[in-house]
Amino acid sequence: MNVLVTGASGFVGRHLVSALLARGHRVRAVARNVEAARAMPWFDQVEFVGADIHDPQLDVGALCEGVDALVHLAWPGLPNYQGLFHFEHNLMADYRFIQRVVQAGVARVQVTGTCLEYGLQDGALDESRVCLPGNSYGLAKHSLRLFLESLARQQPFALQWVRLFYLFGEGQNPNSLLAALDRDIDAGQPRFDMSGGEQLRDFLPIETAAGYLVGLLERADFSGVVNCCSGQPIAVRTLVEAHVAKRGAQIALNLGHYPYPAHEPMAFWGDARRLRALLGVACDEA
Repeated sequence: MNVLVTGASGFVGRHLVSALLARGHRVRAVARNVEAARAMPWFDQVEFVGADIHDPQLDVGALCEGVDALVHLAWPGLPNYQGLFHFEHNLMADYRFIQRVVQAGVARVQVTGTCLEYGLQDGALDESRVCLPGNSYGLAKHSLRLFLESLARQQPFALQWVRLFYLFGEGQNPNSLLAALDRDIDAGQPRFDMSGGEQLRDFLPIETAAGYLVGLLERADFSGVVNCCSGQPIAVRTLVEAHVAKRGAQIALNLGHYPYPAHEPMAFWGDARRLRALLGVACDEA
């Protein structure tokens, strides 16, 4: 396949492009930050386009020429989950871009959603669960899916909506949990400030998630919603302790320094049964 990837230099994008190339696909990679893209190991192996996909003057027809599928990752403004710009700007700008891509003849579209679409619901969250987003980001993503499903009824195309849970690995936001922990370990800090750590989450290595995204994209017969997750709840404290042990570090955990985040429930994780069925293997083998 010839795959158009937006947000190619971002956390997910940099790994997804590598995974697509490893599976023999051709990639047209799009990002606003050309310098960040040049630093990627795959830069010379892709057709790179430096562009803002929200620019109404962008020649989307030319961008999509020869493209078989779009993987849409770009979404500015994270990790600010509460900002009104998610639905005041990003929502409709994303919809218009994807609409133009479909009108240009691209019949297969994969968009990454978020576990935050489920809102403050506890337990194992399967794709049939009613979405009750509790912040601007989750609301905007949820609304974009509804808009695109309505568009697909008017102008048919295959839509894969992939809800990402908690991804970690190279290139993650420097203020994210494990990145901040690594920074304190590397700096020789005596302790690591964190929450109480009792909340249950669903964590997945970014390389594994990228492989899942490619595997789903290759399923030409699949349209619909699917969780991208491990299916295994783990306490944040357990994850941190395991990472400290893996690093062989001597750092104390200052538990309870930060309050639990108000935009997340205490215990939730993804139901991975649909993902496993679509990929045809146990998730840890994909």
